[in-house]
Amino acid sequence: MKIIRRIGPSPEQRGSMTGDTCPDIFELSDGRFAVIGTDATAELERELPADAARAADERIVVISRETLVRAKDDIPSE
Repeated sequence: MKIIRRIGPSPEQRGSMTGDTCPDIFELSDGRFAVIGTDATAELERELPADAARAADERIVVISRETLVRAKDDIPSE
């Protein structure tokens, strides 16, 4: 598995002062996506709807609205 490309603008392009420690989205070689965000599992797990579940090796990660909205044009439709 490898990172193929960034989805959306870089943190620096989104106005990060350091450009190196902000939420980010990447497309992977196997078609999945990787997300860098803040681990909010402890705060949000109890808020999950009844038909949602998290495996032991999964985390609920939060990214800013701007990160996802600005990535919209780069997200494949298929």
